[in-house]
Amino acid sequence: MDAALALFVEKGFAAARVEEIAERAGMSKGTLYFYFASKEELLKTLIARRLSTEIAAVAQRAAAYGGADLLRQLLATWWSRIADDQIGGIIKLVISEVRNFPDLVDFWLNEIVEPSRRLIGEVVRKGMGCGEFRRVDPDVVVQSLVLPMIMVCVHRHTIGACITVDPLLDPPDFFQQHVDLVLHGLTSCKTAVASPSELHS
Repeated sequence: MDAALALFVEKGFAAARVEEIAERAGMSKGTLYFYFASKEELLKTLIARRLSTEIAAVAQRAAAYGGADLLRQLLATWWSRIADDQIGGIIKLVISEVRNFPDLVDFWLNEIVEPSRRLIGEVVRKGMGCGEFRRVDPDVVVQSLVLPMIMVCVHRHTIGACITVDPLLDPPDFFQQHVDLVLHGLTSCKTAVASPSELHS
């Protein structure tokens, strides 16, 4: 699986050949097919072991409590994982090539997207329940926190791979500052902001 992941990130899922994966892993093509029925099954196993298992582990912790501290911890853990070139490469890989492999769509949604949405949403709901967070739509919070992480993965493995200095990822603590921005909001407690309906009236 390490050999497959490295090749998938280097060449893309469609371009990586089973023969190359087997050669890099030091085995025959037949041996690889003994363990995995297809290249798609190999990718699904990678997703399950490198991403799904971590989501499930954090979900067990989140069942007991929620709030800002847990939210910061789980997002920092995920960020450290996807900041790794290869793990982040899986996310970019799925986004860029899933249209050519439609059977991966349901697998990705069921294994990654929905569990992540439920997990972060539940942490936010518990934070609202104890009064730590103001009342907001949990799904909007999930999108606000997760979508930038996905965009960074895509950027890092496309434009970012072609430049030496990346202005979009400076300062290096970008993600921590982003989480702070979402959790605290842009306005101070003394500043009143017009609602969307007031802005259009």
